[in-house]
Amino acid sequence: MTVERALPTPEAHELIQLTRELVAKEVAPRAAADEAAGRFPREVFTTLGAAGLLGLPYSEEYGGAAQPQEVYLQVVEELAAGWLAVGLGTSVHTLSCFPVAAYGSQEQRAELLPAMVGGELLGAYCLSEPQSGSDAAALTTRAVPGPDGYTVDGVKAWITHGGVADFYLLMARTGEPGARGVSCLHVPAGVEGLSFGAPEHKMGMRSSPTAQVRFDGVRLPHDALVGAEGEGFRIAMAALDGGRLGIAACAVGVAQAALDTASAYARERRQFGSRIVDFQGVSFMLADMATQVAAARALYLDAARLRDAGRPYGTRAAMAKLFATDMCMKVTTDAVQVLGGYGYVEDFPVERYMREAKVLQIVEGTNQIQRLVIGRALAQERPGL
Repeated sequence: MTVERALPTPEAHELIQLTRELVAKEVAPRAAADEAAGRFPREVFTTLGAAGLLGLPYSEEYGGAAQPQEVYLQVVEELAAGWLAVGLGTSVHTLSCFPVAAYGSQEQRAELLPAMVGGELLGAYCLSEPQSGSDAAALTTRAVPGPDGYTVDGVKAWITHGGVADFYLLMARTGEPGARGVSCLHVPAGVEGLSFGAPEHKMGMRSSPTAQVRFDGVRLPHDALVGAEGEGFRIAMAALDGGRLGIAACAVGVAQAALDTASAYARERRQFGSRIVDFQGVSFMLADMATQVAAARALYLDAARLRDAGRPYGTRAAMAKLFATDMCMKVTTDAVQVLGGYGYVEDFPVERYMREAKVLQIVEGTNQIQRLVIGRALAQERPGL
Protein backbone atom coordinates (compact mmCIF):
# COMPACT_ATOMS: atom_id res chain seq x y z
CA MET A 1 0.00 0.00 0.00
CA THR A 2 1.38 3.43 -0.92
CA VAL A 3 1.43 5.63 2.17
CA GLU A 4 -0.29 8.98 1.69
CA ARG A 5 2.01 11.64 3.10
CA ALA A 6 1.31 15.25 4.07
CA LEU A 7 4.54 16.89 2.92
CA PRO A 8 5.43 20.57 3.27
CA THR A 9 6.69 21.38 -0.26
CA PRO A 10 6.57 20.14 -3.86
CA GLU A 11 10.31 19.42 -3.55
CA ALA A 12 9.56 17.07 -0.65
CA HIS A 13 7.02 15.20 -2.79
CA GLU A 14 9.68 14.82 -5.48
CA LEU A 15 12.16 13.46 -2.93
CA ILE A 16 9.71 10.86 -1.71
CA GLN A 17 8.91 9.83 -5.30
CA LEU A 18 12.63 9.58 -6.09
CA THR A 19 13.16 7.45 -2.99
CA ARG A 20 10.31 5.13 -3.91
CA GLU A 21 11.73 4.65 -7.40
CA LEU A 22 15.19 3.87 -6.03
CA VAL A 23 13.72 1.45 -3.49
CA ALA A 24 11.73 -0.35 -6.19
CA LYS A 25 14.67 -0.59 -8.61
CA GLU A 26 17.85 -0.68 -6.52
CA VAL A 27 17.00 -1.65 -2.95
CA ALA A 28 14.07 -4.02 -2.40
CA PRO A 29 14.86 -6.50 -5.23
CA ARG A 30 18.20 -7.48 -3.70
CA ALA A 31 17.32 -7.34 0.02
CA ALA A 32 16.44 -11.01 0.61
CA ALA A 33 19.41 -12.48 -1.27
CA ASP A 34 21.95 -10.07 0.22
CA GLU A 35 20.59 -10.60 3.74
CA ALA A 36 20.82 -14.36 3.31
CA ALA A 37 24.42 -14.04 2.09
CA GLY A 38 25.40 -11.33 4.59
CA ARG A 39 26.56 -8.98 1.80
CA PHE A 40 27.03 -5.30 2.63
CA PRO A 41 25.48 -3.21 -0.19
CA ARG A 42 28.11 -0.45 -0.38
CA GLU A 43 27.14 0.36 -3.96
CA VAL A 44 23.56 1.07 -2.85
CA PHE A 45 24.85 3.80 -0.55
CA THR A 46 26.92 5.17 -3.43
CA THR A 47 23.72 5.36 -5.46
CA LEU A 48 21.85 7.08 -2.63
CA GLY A 49 24.70 9.54 -2.23
CA ALA A 50 24.67 10.37 -5.94
CA ALA A 51 20.91 10.95 -5.67
CA GLY A 52 21.45 13.39 -2.80
CA LEU A 53 19.77 11.25 -0.14
CA LEU A 54 22.70 10.93 2.31
CA GLY A 55 22.85 14.58 3.34
CA LEU A 56 19.22 15.63 3.35
CA PRO A 57 19.06 17.60 6.64
CA TYR A 58 22.35 19.45 6.16
CA SER A 59 23.19 22.83 4.66
CA GLU A 60 23.29 23.31 0.91
CA GLU A 61 26.51 25.27 1.47
CA TYR A 62 28.27 21.96 2.12
CA GLY A 63 26.43 19.78 -0.38
CA GLY A 64 23.36 18.88 1.66
CA ALA A 65 19.74 19.42 0.71
CA ALA A 66 18.60 21.59 3.66
CA GLN A 67 15.48 19.50 4.13
CA PRO A 68 13.49 19.61 7.38
CA GLN A 69 13.61 16.60 9.67
CA GLU A 70 10.01 15.69 8.86
CA VAL A 71 11.02 15.17 5.22
CA TYR A 72 14.36 13.46 5.87
CA LEU A 73 12.78 10.98 8.29
CA GLN A 74 10.05 10.00 5.84
CA VAL A 75 12.78 9.26 3.29
CA VAL A 76 14.42 7.01 5.91
CA GLU A 77 11.07 5.30 6.51
CA GLU A 78 10.67 4.58 2.78
CA LEU A 79 14.21 3.16 2.60
CA ALA A 80 13.66 0.96 5.66
CA ALA A 81 10.42 -0.37 4.21
CA GLY A 82 12.44 -1.61 1.26
CA TRP A 83 15.41 -2.87 3.30
CA LEU A 84 16.17 -2.08 6.92
CA ALA A 85 19.95 -2.34 6.44
CA VAL A 86 19.74 0.58 4.00
CA GLY A 87 17.30 2.68 6.02
CA LEU A 88 19.21 2.21 9.25
CA GLY A 89 22.53 2.71 7.45
CA THR A 90 21.28 6.05 6.14
CA SER A 91 20.20 7.05 9.65
CA VAL A 92 23.58 6.06 11.13
CA HIS A 93 25.48 7.93 8.42
CA THR A 94 23.37 11.05 9.02
CA LEU A 95 23.97 10.72 12.77
CA SER A 96 27.72 10.43 12.10
CA CYS A 97 27.73 13.70 10.16
CA PHE A 98 25.91 15.60 12.92
CA PRO A 99 28.85 16.38 15.25
CA VAL A 100 30.87 18.11 12.53
CA ALA A 101 27.80 19.89 11.12
CA ALA A 102 26.57 21.13 14.51
CA TYR A 103 29.75 21.54 16.56
CA GLY A 104 32.67 21.58 14.12
CA SER A 105 34.73 24.66 13.33
CA GLN A 106 34.20 26.55 10.11
CA GLU A 107 37.40 25.00 8.79
CA GLN A 108 36.26 21.47 9.70
CA ARG A 109 32.90 21.97 8.04
CA ALA A 110 34.45 23.30 4.85
CA GLU A 111 37.03 20.51 4.70
CA LEU A 112 35.02 17.50 5.86
CA LEU A 113 31.31 18.03 5.26
CA PRO A 114 31.08 18.13 1.45
CA ALA A 115 32.33 14.54 1.05
CA MET A 116 30.40 13.39 4.14
CA VAL A 117 26.97 14.79 3.32
CA GLY A 118 27.50 14.41 -0.43
CA GLY A 119 27.63 10.65 0.03
CA GLU A 120 31.20 10.11 -1.19
CA LEU A 121 32.13 8.89 2.29
CA LEU A 122 30.14 6.60 4.60
CA GLY A 123 30.22 7.22 8.34
CA ALA A 124 30.10 5.32 11.62
CA TYR A 125 29.39 6.52 15.15
CA CYS A 126 31.61 5.18 17.96
CA LEU A 127 30.13 5.53 21.44
CA SER A 128 29.38 2.08 22.93
CA GLU A 129 32.10 -0.14 24.40
CA PRO A 130 32.19 -3.76 25.57
CA GLN A 131 31.58 -2.64 29.17
CA SER A 132 29.67 0.62 28.62
CA GLY A 133 26.50 0.45 26.57
CA SER A 134 23.56 2.11 28.29
CA ASP A 135 26.02 3.71 30.75
CA ALA A 136 27.79 5.62 28.01
CA ALA A 137 29.46 8.09 30.39
CA ALA A 138 31.54 5.19 31.78
CA LEU A 139 33.46 4.76 28.52
CA THR A 140 37.17 4.07 28.90
CA THR A 141 38.64 4.57 25.41
CA ARG A 142 41.21 7.29 26.01
CA ALA A 143 42.56 10.06 23.79
CA VAL A 144 45.67 11.41 25.49
CA PRO A 145 46.53 14.96 24.42
CA GLY A 146 50.13 15.75 23.52
CA PRO A 147 52.15 18.42 21.71
CA ASP A 148 51.31 16.97 18.30
CA GLY A 149 47.68 15.95 18.91
CA TYR A 150 46.03 12.91 20.51
CA THR A 151 47.02 9.29 21.02
CA VAL A 152 43.98 7.02 21.17
CA ASP A 153 43.75 3.59 22.80
CA GLY A 154 40.65 1.50 23.45
CA VAL A 155 37.87 -0.57 21.93
CA LYS A 156 34.43 0.42 20.72
CA ALA A 157 31.70 -2.23 20.33
CA TRP A 158 28.47 -2.74 18.39
CA ILE A 159 29.52 -0.22 15.75
CA THR A 160 27.29 -0.14 12.66
CA HIS A 161 29.50 0.04 9.55
CA GLY A 162 32.51 -0.98 11.63
CA GLY A 163 35.23 -1.98 9.18
CA VAL A 164 33.48 -0.60 6.09
CA ALA A 165 33.03 3.08 6.97
CA ASP A 166 35.23 5.82 5.56
CA PHE A 167 35.22 7.88 8.77
CA TYR A 168 34.43 7.34 12.46
CA LEU A 169 33.04 9.88 14.92
CA LEU A 170 34.70 8.80 18.16
CA MET A 171 33.73 9.59 21.74
CA ALA A 172 36.84 9.17 23.91
CA ARG A 173 38.01 10.20 27.33
CA THR A 174 40.38 13.17 27.37
CA GLY A 175 39.91 14.16 30.98
CA GLU A 176 38.27 13.28 34.29
CA PRO A 177 35.97 10.29 34.88
CA GLY A 178 32.32 10.75 33.99
CA ALA A 179 30.50 12.72 31.33
CA ARG A 180 32.58 15.90 31.60
CA GLY A 181 35.79 14.11 30.63
CA VAL A 182 34.57 12.93 27.21
CA SER A 183 35.53 14.54 23.91
CA CYS A 184 34.55 13.97 20.28
CA LEU A 185 37.12 13.27 17.54
CA HIS A 186 36.91 12.70 13.81
CA VAL A 187 38.88 9.63 12.71
CA PRO A 188 39.42 8.88 9.02
CA ALA A 189 39.56 5.22 8.04
CA GLY A 190 43.02 3.96 7.20
CA VAL A 191 44.97 5.68 9.99
CA GLU A 192 47.72 3.56 11.51
CA GLY A 193 46.62 1.61 14.58
CA LEU A 194 42.93 1.45 13.60
CA SER A 195 41.64 -2.12 13.24
CA PHE A 196 38.36 -4.02 13.42
CA GLY A 197 36.92 -7.19 14.89
CA ALA A 198 35.12 -9.77 12.82
CA PRO A 199 31.51 -8.77 12.03
CA GLU A 200 29.03 -9.99 14.64
CA HIS A 201 26.77 -12.91 13.68
CA LYS A 202 23.33 -11.42 14.25
CA MET A 203 19.72 -12.54 14.34
CA GLY A 204 18.81 -10.02 11.65
CA MET A 205 20.27 -7.17 9.58
CA ARG A 206 23.05 -9.47 8.42
CA SER A 207 23.88 -7.16 5.51
CA SER A 208 24.70 -4.32 7.92
CA PRO A 209 28.16 -4.96 9.43
CA THR A 210 28.36 -4.58 13.20
CA ALA A 211 31.86 -4.91 14.58
CA GLN A 212 34.33 -3.79 17.22
CA VAL A 213 36.51 -0.82 16.30
CA ARG A 214 39.95 -0.96 17.93
CA PHE A 215 42.35 1.89 18.55
CA ASP A 216 45.94 0.91 19.26
CA GLY A 217 48.10 3.99 19.57
CA VAL A 218 46.16 5.85 16.87
CA ARG A 219 47.69 9.31 16.36
CA LEU A 220 45.34 12.16 15.51
CA PRO A 221 46.14 15.84 14.96
CA HIS A 222 44.73 18.54 17.22
CA ASP A 223 42.20 19.52 14.57
CA ALA A 224 40.60 16.06 14.81
CA LEU A 225 38.82 17.39 17.92
CA VAL A 226 35.19 18.28 17.16
CA GLY A 227 33.85 20.92 19.53
CA ALA A 228 35.69 21.69 22.74
CA GLU A 229 37.49 19.22 24.98
CA GLY A 230 35.01 17.83 27.50
CA GLU A 231 32.02 18.58 25.26
CA GLY A 232 31.87 15.12 23.73
CA PHE A 233 29.16 13.65 25.94
CA ARG A 234 26.88 16.59 25.24
CA ILE A 235 27.54 16.15 21.51
CA ALA A 236 26.87 12.42 21.77
CA MET A 237 23.54 12.90 23.52
CA ALA A 238 22.42 15.59 21.06
CA ALA A 239 23.29 13.25 18.20
CA LEU A 240 21.37 10.40 19.81
CA ASP A 241 18.21 12.50 20.15
CA GLY A 242 18.18 12.79 16.37
CA GLY A 243 19.29 9.19 15.93
CA ARG A 244 16.34 7.98 17.95
CA LEU A 245 13.99 9.62 15.49
CA GLY A 246 15.84 7.83 12.71
CA ILE A 247 15.28 4.49 14.45
CA ALA A 248 11.60 5.34 14.98
CA ALA A 249 11.26 6.04 11.24
CA CYS A 250 13.01 2.76 10.44
CA ALA A 251 10.62 0.89 12.75
CA VAL A 252 7.60 2.42 11.03
CA GLY A 253 9.04 1.46 7.64
CA VAL A 254 9.57 -2.17 8.61
CA ALA A 255 6.14 -2.37 10.23
CA GLN A 256 4.50 -0.84 7.16
CA ALA A 257 6.22 -3.42 4.96
CA ALA A 258 4.99 -6.21 7.26
CA LEU A 259 1.45 -4.81 7.25
CA ASP A 260 1.45 -4.54 3.44
CA THR A 261 2.64 -8.14 3.07
CA ALA A 262 0.10 -9.48 5.56
CA SER A 263 -2.78 -7.50 4.03
CA ALA A 264 -1.96 -8.64 0.51
CA TYR A 265 -1.69 -12.25 1.64
CA ALA A 266 -4.99 -12.07 3.53
CA ARG A 267 -6.78 -10.74 0.45
CA GLU A 268 -5.49 -13.66 -1.65
CA ARG A 269 -5.55 -16.58 0.81
CA ARG A 270 -8.84 -18.50 0.91
CA GLN A 271 -10.05 -20.89 3.58
CA PHE A 272 -13.52 -22.35 4.12
CA GLY A 273 -14.59 -20.79 0.82
CA SER A 274 -13.74 -17.18 1.79
CA ARG A 275 -10.78 -14.84 1.79
CA ILE A 276 -9.19 -14.86 5.22
CA VAL A 277 -9.27 -11.03 5.26
CA ASP A 278 -13.06 -11.36 5.50
CA PHE A 279 -12.79 -13.30 8.77
CA GLN A 280 -13.22 -10.97 11.71
CA GLY A 281 -10.33 -12.50 13.62
CA VAL A 282 -7.91 -11.62 10.83
CA SER A 283 -9.47 -8.30 9.79
CA PHE A 284 -9.42 -7.00 13.37
CA MET A 285 -5.76 -7.99 13.70
CA LEU A 286 -4.92 -6.12 10.50
CA ALA A 287 -6.97 -3.12 11.65
CA ASP A 288 -4.97 -2.95 14.90
CA MET A 289 -1.71 -3.27 12.97
CA ALA A 290 -2.64 -0.43 10.61
CA THR A 291 -3.70 1.81 13.49
CA GLN A 292 -0.48 1.19 15.40
CA VAL A 293 1.67 1.98 12.34
CA ALA A 294 -0.22 5.23 11.73
CA ALA A 295 0.07 6.24 15.40
CA ALA A 296 3.82 5.61 15.45
CA ARG A 297 4.29 7.62 12.26
CA ALA A 298 2.33 10.53 13.73
CA LEU A 299 4.43 10.45 16.91
CA TYR A 300 7.83 10.54 15.21
CA LEU A 301 6.65 13.27 12.84
CA ASP A 302 5.39 15.31 15.80
CA ALA A 303 8.85 15.09 17.38
CA ALA A 304 10.48 15.97 14.06
CA ARG A 305 8.33 19.07 13.67
CA LEU A 306 9.27 20.19 17.19
CA ARG A 307 12.92 19.87 16.20
CA ASP A 308 12.35 21.75 12.95
CA ALA A 309 10.71 24.55 14.95
CA GLY A 310 13.76 24.79 17.24
CA ARG A 311 11.83 23.59 20.27
CA PRO A 312 12.90 20.95 22.83
CA TYR A 313 12.20 17.53 21.39
CA GLY A 314 14.42 15.03 23.24
CA THR A 315 11.67 13.57 25.41
CA ARG A 316 9.31 13.30 22.45
CA ALA A 317 12.08 11.58 20.49
CA ALA A 318 12.43 9.04 23.30
CA MET A 319 8.67 8.47 23.21
CA ALA A 320 8.74 8.02 19.44
CA LYS A 321 11.62 5.55 19.57
CA LEU A 322 10.00 3.59 22.40
CA PHE A 323 6.52 3.42 20.88
CA ALA A 324 7.56 2.85 17.28
CA THR A 325 9.99 0.03 17.99
CA ASP A 326 7.69 -1.79 20.43
CA MET A 327 4.95 -1.38 17.82
CA CYS A 328 7.22 -2.77 15.11
CA MET A 329 7.97 -5.88 17.16
CA LYS A 330 4.26 -6.53 17.68
CA VAL A 331 3.18 -5.76 14.11
CA THR A 332 5.86 -7.97 12.55
CA THR A 333 4.99 -10.80 14.95
CA ASP A 334 1.32 -10.44 14.05
CA ALA A 335 2.21 -10.43 10.35
CA VAL A 336 3.87 -13.81 10.79
CA GLN A 337 0.69 -15.03 12.48
CA VAL A 338 -1.51 -13.81 9.62
CA LEU A 339 0.57 -15.80 7.15
CA GLY A 340 0.58 -18.86 9.40
CA GLY A 341 3.11 -21.47 8.32
CA TYR A 342 4.09 -19.37 5.32
CA GLY A 343 5.06 -16.58 7.70
CA TYR A 344 7.66 -18.79 9.33
CA VAL A 345 9.55 -19.66 6.16
CA GLU A 346 11.79 -17.57 3.93
CA ASP A 347 9.39 -17.68 0.95
CA PHE A 348 7.83 -14.52 2.42
CA PRO A 349 9.75 -11.63 4.01
CA VAL A 350 7.77 -11.34 7.24
CA GLU A 351 10.07 -13.73 9.16
CA ARG A 352 12.95 -11.39 8.25
CA TYR A 353 10.95 -8.35 9.32
CA MET A 354 10.30 -9.96 12.71
CA ARG A 355 14.00 -10.74 13.21
CA GLU A 356 14.95 -7.22 12.18
CA ALA A 357 12.38 -5.59 14.45
CA LYS A 358 14.05 -6.92 17.58
CA VAL A 359 17.25 -4.94 17.14
CA LEU A 360 15.31 -1.68 16.87
CA GLN A 361 14.25 -2.07 20.52
CA ILE A 362 17.95 -2.14 21.45
CA VAL A 363 19.94 0.29 19.27
CA GLU A 364 20.26 4.06 19.92
CA GLY A 365 19.41 3.42 23.57
CA THR A 366 17.40 0.44 24.72
CA ASN A 367 13.69 0.93 25.28
CA GLN A 368 14.33 0.66 29.01
CA ILE A 369 16.58 3.72 28.69
CA GLN A 370 13.84 5.53 26.73
CA ARG A 371 11.44 4.90 29.61
CA LEU A 372 14.07 6.26 31.99
CA VAL A 373 14.43 9.43 29.90
CA ILE A 374 10.66 9.94 29.75
CA GLY A 375 10.20 9.20 33.46
CA ARG A 376 12.89 11.69 34.47
CA ALA A 377 11.28 14.36 32.32
CA LEU A 378 7.94 13.73 34.02
CA ALA A 379 9.58 13.94 37.43
CA GLN A 380 11.05 17.34 36.55
CA GLU A 381 7.92 18.67 34.85
CA ARG A 382 9.89 19.55 31.72
CA PRO A 383 8.09 21.61 29.07
CA GLY A 384 7.00 19.79 25.98
CA LEU A 385 5.23 16.93 27.76
